[in-house]
Amino acid sequence: METVALAEVAAVLADPSRATMCLALLDGRAWTIGELAAAARIAVSTASEHVTRLHDAGFVARVKQGRHAYVRIADPRVAELVEHLAQHAEHREPVGLKATLRTQRLSFARSCYDHLAGTVGVALREGLIAKGIVDTGDGLTLTAAGREVLGELGVAVPERGRRPLLRDCLDWTERRDHLAGAVPAAILARAVDAGWVTRDRQRAVRLRPAGENPFAALGVDLATLGGSRVSCSAVGHPSDHSHGGNGCTNR
Repeated sequence: METVALAEVAAVLADPSRATMCLALLDGRAWTIGELAAAARIAVSTASEHVTRLHDAGFVARVKQGRHAYVRIADPRVAELVEHLAQHAEHREPVGLKATLRTQRLSFARSCYDHLAGTVGVALREGLIAKGIVDTGDGLTLTAAGREVLGELGVAVPERGRRPLLRDCLDWTERRDHLAGAVPAAILARAVDAGWVTRDRQRAVRLRPAGENPFAALGVDLATLGGSRVSCSAVGHPSDHSHGGNGCTNR
């Protein structure tokens, strides 16, 4: 029975268009079917059929807001499954300059569904622990001092629910843990809303000058991460360098 169930799950992602849609949805946002169709380079009618298949398999949820309909990953567990499969695929050597640069920028900073991963994500975990925001004495727990720091930064700390506040997530590029859970998701959401970082539709996260002080408060010295070339030039904005305003905090 388990073999059959596994085969059914694998079959859902075996189609390149559905796999592309799931990878796009890993950015944590809700997409329209038209946007997913464009990402997969297929007709909207075909995309709609694929979304129905993904929905029936429990991979995605449909969300209605007024007259608009959106699609998003059903829950973090589905995101983790797709992320891990993507990680397995990324272990292959990239071919060509474009693929190499994409791998570099994803390795430096990316979103792992709704939280930070890569070099910056691992540094954030280490910084939160070093600052006493997160304690590891009895599992991963958010300290009282940590709640205060996050509150001062405008990070909305969620109440305890079905999703854990903090848990370790093995980072496939760093081979060390970054943090997943409701709190890291709230940190990334605040970072995007406040302009500390931006992220593209390939999940690459780009650091902005406005994030230097907030990240320092979280124990991360962005200037020492050595990612200026990866987070800027590899993002694919050569004009950033020609004008000297690359938007990086790295020196």
